[in-house]
Amino acid sequence: MCHLNCNYLIILIKNYFMPTTKTRSSLRAGKTKSANGSTAKPANGETSKSENGSEQESSQLEKLFTDSLKDIYWAEKQLTKTLPKMKKAATTDELKSAIEEHLTQTEGHVKRLEQVFDICGKKVQAKKCDAMEGIIKEGDSIVEETQEGSMTRDAGIIMAAQKVEHYEIATYGSLVQIAKTLGLNDAAEVLHLTLDEEKQADEKLTEVAEWHVNQAAEKEAINN
Repeated sequence: MCHLNCNYLIILIKNYFMPTTKTRSSLRAGKTKSANGSTAKPANGETSKSENGSEQESSQLEKLFTDSLKDIYWAEKQLTKTLPKMKKAATTDELKSAIEEHLTQTEGHVKRLEQVFDICGKKVQAKKCDAMEGIIKEGDSIVEETQEGSMTRDAGIIMAAQKVEHYEIATYGSLVQIAKTLGLNDAAEVLHLTLDEEKQADEKLTEVAEWHVNQAAEKEAINN
């Protein structure tokens, strides 16, 4: 009789303390229920979905990465509108050609960012980039304050354009490293392609300035 009671007690203890198959499956997937019944975020860095279908970031770093993607996406789309204006304001064929080439690249950068959003399972979305907005406004001011057809205006446009490039180089460089940290290696590769093109564009602008524009601008007198 005692033997049967002991066996019964063991069965009760196992049923109470051991997780069910369903619970073990949930634990393996990295999803558990909190005390209030909400779904906890995965611990492996992956994005989870809330009950209403909205995306939830699994870490502060992933949130920073996503927000930065939205930021640079807005910036690149703005540049597709700004670069044609810069080309129109430029004087030398060399500068016009450099701007036109980078405009084509920038349109490709927009598409690449959309690809990165897709790789990461994120909705393609732009968030206003205050830094880029400021740089663009500064470039507009340079054009307004310099004489049309002058080398000095071209020098100013190059300066404004390189400020754009340096901001983008810093942003893409950081995004590449964060993507690698998050294990998003495919996204990192795509972002690195754009980083390389931003560096090349910056070097091209330096060449245009050094070969012709700056020296010619230095000889221009101030017109009162």
